[in-house]
Amino acid sequence: MTLSFGYWLLVYAAIAIIALIVLIARYRLNPFIVITLVSIGLALLAGMPPSGVVGAYEAGVGKTLGHIALVVALGTMLGKMMAESGGADQIAQTLIRAFGKEKVQWAMMFAAFLVGIPLFFEIGFVLLIPLVFIVARRTGVSILMVGLPMVAGLSVVHALVPPHPAAMLAVQVYGASVGQTVLYAILIGIPTAIIAGPLYAKFIVPRIHLPAENPLERQFLDREPRDSLPGFGITMATILLPVVLMLIGGWANLISTPGNGFNQFLLFIGNSVIALLVATLVSFWTLGLAQGFNREAILKFTNECLAPTASITLLVGAGGGLNRILVDAGVTDQIVSLAHEFHLSPLIMGWLFAALMRIATGSATVAMTTASGIVAPVAIGLGYPHPELLVLATGAGSVIFSHVNDGGFWLIKEYFNMTVAQTFKTWTVLETIISVVAFALTVGLSYLI
Repeated sequence: MTLSFGYWLLVYAAIAIIALIVLIARYRLNPFIVITLVSIGLALLAGMPPSGVVGAYEAGVGKTLGHIALVVALGTMLGKMMAESGGADQIAQTLIRAFGKEKVQWAMMFAAFLVGIPLFFEIGFVLLIPLVFIVARRTGVSILMVGLPMVAGLSVVHALVPPHPAAMLAVQVYGASVGQTVLYAILIGIPTAIIAGPLYAKFIVPRIHLPAENPLERQFLDREPRDSLPGFGITMATILLPVVLMLIGGWANLISTPGNGFNQFLLFIGNSVIALLVATLVSFWTLGLAQGFNREAILKFTNECLAPTASITLLVGAGGGLNRILVDAGVTDQIVSLAHEFHLSPLIMGWLFAALMRIATGSATVAMTTASGIVAPVAIGLGYPHPELLVLATGAGSVIFSHVNDGGFWLIKEYFNMTVAQTFKTWTVLETIISVVAFALTVGLSYLI
């Protein structure tokens, strides 16, 4: 039986993803070069015009970096100010006192769960990563023991909890109730984060041996101890300021009349880049000048913290380029058409389609928005009574098996100074646990309501 070209597209995409993993993990080739070469090779095999291949790849890189580069830069500056001022130390000491050294990873998970609700994963990560380094140093545990519960909390709310942008879009597409979705998401999200975060970390961390030196860690820890620390309240207010601003922006149309001047202002300050920029500027006062630093010291801090982020932004951009090639080559369209050939319940369809899109494109947001658009008409036609559960099932599928075409994969790898293989054992498995556990709990909830 001869396979159609559409099926060959799926074969080419599978070969490309396997090649990425083998070349980077087994042969330790430069990830940026490998992703670029594999993306171009996949585009040519898929029949894209050679004259348009590089343009498509550049467009994907540029679109991704246009957001991520700004977010990483501003978030890193804010984190650096928190570290240099001693604000991160203050938060770390408070968490340690409140939870005790044996349970501080639980504090990080719950903090990430709250902070991450209105934020894209990358934003929450760069805001909280200084705390991971500080808490790990003060408690004497591996940064993974603190960091994995943190990223688990962020990833769960990224996938499940409105007003996160992807979840909110799925709520609208499925016609779900925001309030019920939030309630169900919290009921499912907290046990999911516990299993994928503190519990999985306790199992996997003793099996992962990190290098003694972490270049990114040094910028937050290698500094002179300060005699006095900023207050816990002012430090938390500074780090939560972008969270509050983005939350206000997300609810701008409920707070004010859509389209008027005040509404436009709320949307403006709620933009993730503007919110982080405002918070970073505020930190120059609250964690800088008010703590005795002069302008020269603040300039030094903000300049020196950017260099270690260069490789991260390049890798994230390369992942965006691969994403664009997969879309333009027709791989994602083929997944959609193939899925319609199977007769599945809307709940399973939401999870499965999102999972396939996630593996193919590397983007949880793209996976969730695309899958909800596919499943919503089917669910409406079948009269499925619980659209809120469709939001959760789709969100659960959207985070499965993060690998080398996902920008989050490279953020975790570089900040925690792991090898590609170690990142698969920790981050990729953690994401898959979140996906499977959240979907199982969603199915279970569907029998109770």
